[in-house]
Amino acid sequence: MPQRAPYGSWRSPITAALVARAGIRLSEPGLGEDGSVWWLEGRPDEGGRTVLVRCPPGGEPEDVTPPGFSVRSRVHEYGGGAWLRHGDSVFFSNFEDQRLFRQEPGGEPRPITPDSPAPGALRYADGRVTPDGATVVCVRESYGGGEPVNELVALPVDGSREPEVLANGRDFYSFPRVSPDGERLAWLCWDHPNMPWDGTELWVAPLAAPEAATRVAGGPSESVFQPGFGPDGALHFVSDRTGWWNLYREGAALTEEQADLGYPQWTFGMSTYAFLPDGSIACVRTERAEERLCLLRPGERRLVDLGLPYTHYGFTTLASAGGVLAFVSSSPEQEDAVTTLDPASGDRTVVRRSAEESLEPGLASRPRPIEFPTEGGRSAHAFFYPPTNPDFAGPDEERPPLIVESHGGPTGHSPPALDRRVLFWTSRGFGVVDVNYGGSTGFGREYRERLRGGWGIVDTADCIAAARYLAEQGDADGGRLAIRGGSAGGYTTLCALVFHDDFAAGASYYGVADAETFAGDTHKFEARYADGLIGPYPERAELYRERSPIHFAERLRAPVILFQGREDEVVPPSQAEGMVEALRSNGVPHAYLAFEGEQHGFRRGETIARCLEAELFFYGRVLGFAPADELEPVPIHGSGFHSSARRSIRSPSRQPP
Repeated sequence: MPQRAPYGSWRSPITAALVARAGIRLSEPGLGEDGSVWWLEGRPDEGGRTVLVRCPPGGEPEDVTPPGFSVRSRVHEYGGGAWLRHGDSVFFSNFEDQRLFRQEPGGEPRPITPDSPAPGALRYADGRVTPDGATVVCVRESYGGGEPVNELVALPVDGSREPEVLANGRDFYSFPRVSPDGERLAWLCWDHPNMPWDGTELWVAPLAAPEAATRVAGGPSESVFQPGFGPDGALHFVSDRTGWWNLYREGAALTEEQADLGYPQWTFGMSTYAFLPDGSIACVRTERAEERLCLLRPGERRLVDLGLPYTHYGFTTLASAGGVLAFVSSSPEQEDAVTTLDPASGDRTVVRRSAEESLEPGLASRPRPIEFPTEGGRSAHAFFYPPTNPDFAGPDEERPPLIVESHGGPTGHSPPALDRRVLFWTSRGFGVVDVNYGGSTGFGREYRERLRGGWGIVDTADCIAAARYLAEQGDADGGRLAIRGGSAGGYTTLCALVFHDDFAAGASYYGVADAETFAGDTHKFEARYADGLIGPYPERAELYRERSPIHFAERLRAPVILFQGREDEVVPPSQAEGMVEALRSNGVPHAYLAFEGEQHGFRRGETIARCLEAELFFYGRVLGFAPADELEPVPIHGSGFHSSARRSIRSPSRQPP
């Protein structure tokens, strides 16, 4: 029989160290003509180093890139599109110096791009080799004073000449793709203040004369995604011109889905469709934040769900070769895994899992989709993960504490999938609700644009509404609500804590505290992002100030813990440090942990483990329970702190001025 114990105090085998060890980041899968499977592994136990791995047919995985190299691009800071292969040659961006390297089988990597005056001043991503094997075409980002310059460049695969600029003059470029005959080049570009999910343009030019380019799709209010040439040379792309990202061939619609076949371009190298030899096209379809792998057969307009048990496809790279697909997949029962599928036969193989240590099935909390009322008479969406541990049950008279998870971006979504970071909490007696607030993807453009001008308002209101809904349904203790999030989710967390009284605690991971400073101090890719989220800057400078939690820290009463990477170029440490200073000045209970060597999104195993344990310790003090774990204490600063502090969900909210 399960042991009765207060929620939050349950003993769990899912330790912080186990979560960190299981946090191998699998991404960018590919397939070789010989049937080999390739992918990238981000390894927390190697300081976050990313390694290119190959698994030969019938063999075991083997590292391709040797020690001392990390396959990771910093173009747009978020990178992606960090490796490619042609024949026996592999090309990759090396994290430390950002040079492009070439590696032959059994050989050492050697650079094919020039050294830069400062480390990382020339960065490369999203490359493709021309069919004749002579040239790499890719995106280059150059730093040298002022705003970085983004361009499309071509360089010989042997590095014998300096890169040649193919296209420039626009703020951003992505998806350079070469036709199968090597005659044409397609690419996307866009300008400030648009983000790629707002509006992009698709251009096509003769590869030998890129200056003769023609715009064939897109504009300031049409988001085009993943241009690519089919085996017959026909240009395909995804566009949201109907309000949903659908697939097009030479400008004609192939699908008419009330769902999204595209994805926000936070990173390079993403693909949500892939061609198969029989003329079919495999597509990742997202509806209400759940992702499914489907097939579009020749001459048909309706997608057929392949019936796989997965609900998430790894943010998203779908590769194909020889009739086989490769992808990173997960589900509520399975963590991320590199997987191959032969759609014709149905044969499916898991090649590599993100965690070698399996979990007891009874510890997996099954997400429940919820739709709940929110402000303005609308509804919003989330996935609720109830407390789950076969060895424990809560007291009959007690309701569990609830953690409200606010995803980053804010343009993005949280799919239903097994994640040990969530199970760390649910196996200890917490409920977790992962909110896809207004502005999230996978619900069409109209839902995505709810956040235009409303960042800090709409997302915060939806997170509060999710907590209220679950408390009113009896799924959570309305007096023990916590909110957490990273990056944009950290901003939502701070807004909820400062401008409202619904939460008893919060945790901000590298979150924005000062929207005005963020607008002037972040990297190029997001430098004008807030124009759409809040308003044009500096014209609406006062509104930025009104939306910045840092200026109203005296309103905050609930304790908050902040985590920050000291080398973060997206949300610099000054954001967290300014918030900490404001909290200190106003005597608000708080804790602050900063980590050397970490950037935007923690990658080192010791950092991941320390953060989880610190957050658990903090919640125990704030929400009034004793964790079963032996935890290193976290200093909590600020006067008026009481470990039994609780807040009522019925407390009035304070709106921003």
